[in-house]
Amino acid sequence: MKLQISNPIISRDWLQEQLNATNLVILNGTISRVIDAEKEAETQQIPNARFFDIKKVFSSTDAPFPNTMLNVETFTEEAQKLGINKDSAIVVYDELGMYSAPRVWFIFKAMGFNTIAVLNGGFPSWKDSNYPVETKKPFQGKRGNFQGKDRLSLFRNYTEMLQEVKNTSSLILDARSEARFTGKVPEPRKGLRSGQIPNSKNLPYSKLLENHQFKSKEEISAIFESFQPKETHFIFSCGSGITACILALAAEYAGFEDYAVYDGSWTEWGSTC
Repeated sequence: MKLQISNPIISRDWLQEQLNATNLVILNGTISRVIDAEKEAETQQIPNARFFDIKKVFSSTDAPFPNTMLNVETFTEEAQKLGINKDSAIVVYDELGMYSAPRVWFIFKAMGFNTIAVLNGGFPSWKDSNYPVETKKPFQGKRGNFQGKDRLSLFRNYTEMLQEVKNTSSLILDARSEARFTGKVPEPRKGLRSGQIPNSKNLPYSKLLENHQFKSKEEISAIFESFQPKETHFIFSCGSGITACILALAAEYAGFEDYAVYDGSWTEWGSTC
């Protein structure tokens, strides 16, 4: 029987039990944070993991801002090169615990693919359990038959955001730290001004985590509901579209379904508006 995934977040114990599933694909979606890009690289990985290169492969290199979503055709081509199939069950993790893996989860959703989950606690949690690891290696398997489907409406662009800031039924939540949101500290990207999107509120992604893992569904639900009732349409933003996806994953985990991510986030807004 092929592996099925019904929850957006899975535990290390669950993954360890499923390692031999024939349709399991494990993706390492690690990127370095801007503030610690010089950190020494991890040399190990979960067995048979494939590196999902957000920066250089799965973001548009022609876009003026970082981490911009690919079109369906290019995404499909690159996913097939990683051996991903239509019936794959994907688990994605990152080496910081919970940072960039949710971005991978979200962009697969935007490609119409839902059989994907994020490893809660990421690689640090996996290693803490003394589960098997191996030296990193490039993927050399067969090409897959993955086919993306356009659900890019899960993203918001700059033009749409100009309207959303006036929309009283939408709530823009910014995942950056409070100090960045209020402009008390400069943005880590050189030349990018400080500030916030009009009418947005601050929900630092760290508030949803404890020891690099998500808090309980009940705790997360209470955090979101402290901003607005459940029927609110959420739009998540951050610095460049990475940690906004942590908020999106948390919302999905807690049962909220009406949300989108501003792909350009503050990097685009602060440079344009």
